[in-house]
Amino acid sequence: MMHNLRFRSLLTILLLFTLSSCAPKEALLDLVDFSEDNTSEDIQLLDSEISSLPPQELLPQPVETEKCIAEELDALEKTGSWTEKEGKVVAAEEVEYDFPVVMNKQVEMYLDLFQHKQKAYFKRWLARSTKYRDLVHNELEKAGLPKDLLYLAMIESGFNQRAYSRARATGLWQFMKGTGRDYNLTVDRYVDERRDALKSTRAAVEYLGDLYEQFNDWHLAVAAYNGGPGKIRKGLKRYKTKDFWELAEKKRYLRLETKMYVPKLIAAIIIAKEPEKYGFTDIPYEKPLQYDTLEVGPGFSLDALALISGGSKKELRHLNQELRSGKTPLNKRRYLANIPKGSMDKAKANLPRLHSVVKTGYKTHITRKSESLAAICRKYNINKTTLLKVNNLRSGSLGHGQRLRIPYSMVDYQLLPENTTALAHSGDSLILHTIKSGETISKIAKKYGVPKNMIVAWNGLKSVHKIRAGQQLALYIINENNSVALAQGMHKTANVQNTTSKPTSSNMIVLNGSNKTRPKKQTEEHDYNWYHVKVGDTLWTISQRFNTSPRKIKIWNNLKSNTIHPGNRLKLKDA
Repeated sequence: MMHNLRFRSLLTILLLFTLSSCAPKEALLDLVDFSEDNTSEDIQLLDSEISSLPPQELLPQPVETEKCIAEELDALEKTGSWTEKEGKVVAAEEVEYDFPVVMNKQVEMYLDLFQHKQKAYFKRWLARSTKYRDLVHNELEKAGLPKDLLYLAMIESGFNQRAYSRARATGLWQFMKGTGRDYNLTVDRYVDERRDALKSTRAAVEYLGDLYEQFNDWHLAVAAYNGGPGKIRKGLKRYKTKDFWELAEKKRYLRLETKMYVPKLIAAIIIAKEPEKYGFTDIPYEKPLQYDTLEVGPGFSLDALALISGGSKKELRHLNQELRSGKTPLNKRRYLANIPKGSMDKAKANLPRLHSVVKTGYKTHITRKSESLAAICRKYNINKTTLLKVNNLRSGSLGHGQRLRIPYSMVDYQLLPENTTALAHSGDSLILHTIKSGETISKIAKKYGVPKNMIVAWNGLKSVHKIRAGQQLALYIINENNSVALAQGMHKTANVQNTTSKPTSSNMIVLNGSNKTRPKKQTEEHDYNWYHVKVGDTLWTISQRFNTSPRKIKIWNNLKSNTIHPGNRLKLKDA
């Protein structure tokens, strides 16, 4: 039974990633912190985990350079001796190489492969090369290394920051996790700096410099980059040689996958220097990677960053591909995020106006044969009462192929109009609240300003005490304007100057101190203090704090009920 469940769960994983840019299974296992060595536990990928996976632009992608490995290895086997050198490459006068380029049967094989069977791939890699060329050349030049090493990133990843190999190497330079950490690249649940173009390039340049210092030969250094310096060092000692090609001739020592990197890199350099000569024309070269950096706090969403900078969500994800979940790390107080070039002033100006809004989204579930309502509730972590109410069902009897609306909480971002402090979502009265450890119905009721018994009724609870951490509660919080609270700000904003601002859209309203008309009898403004309502405040707690009564606060603010919301601005008379 355990093996069947495990197999079904693995199929779920594989199907999910087939639909998500064909990202490799190992990459998903990394995302859900699963170890394939741990065979004693079943793999369970819950719907909540699936929905929390990052956007498509941040998912790992299979490294293209691996797709034709079998074809390459078979062709290399037929090239014969690896020691034969036929001399230097004849190039145009304006072409210069700073990497040792030679021509032999293995290099010729790759030249032919790139021009024919792998031409579509190579054309795509050439187009991407200009995106990273200036960045990589700058780092190589500062370190005094050959600029032609740029094309090592081409044969490693096809110039893809999210490239993910079967061996779990990642990024432009295909660092393994351990080697990346050795060269100061952070790899944890929040970030994978192997996917950061600049940081990974600096690490690769430092690593290549160390390898060259150790072997004093670029062919050996490149082979060591792939096969490991220990393997190369032992081989040179065993066979008493200092030449890569002589070591490569020892068939039983180096793996063909390691040997192939040297002729493959040489062939890539030769074509990239003179693409038209080898039949590569009309290349849609990409623009150089450029960006500004903005310091933000932990858990800052890239969607919010797109809003304040004026960029698209897709653009911000491409600029911050190291952020595995699409948010800045929760374990760092400050993080330098990348934003579109030239958007710094706009982003800084909009940052104080940024506000998060809790909304309810809906997904569709199509029932399977004999699937029960209870099973669906468990799958999506919602209660039966909520599911019935959302779908206007009177009973839990379901038919095969029936379409159900499944509510889930989501966060959207808005820019507050000037001189406003709080927003509330108004298009839908349903809010899903996930119970945190230590929360009670009483605390939740105070937070949303609703009676405890209504929360019990809405969710079909047996008792006000029968709740648990992680459980979701459905709250239908409607005020007189058919709007719902809660909208908590991500950032503190300036004090309100205009308390009669109009809604920013049909789905958003500004919470004012009061939407009612002023009382006929006015009191001088200087007799009052202003108080901003916080989450958890009630008229009773505020009255006790200011030595007054809820009734007086209602009179001063022309309130007809006890309902107040976070962000409200209340007038309080000096006691």
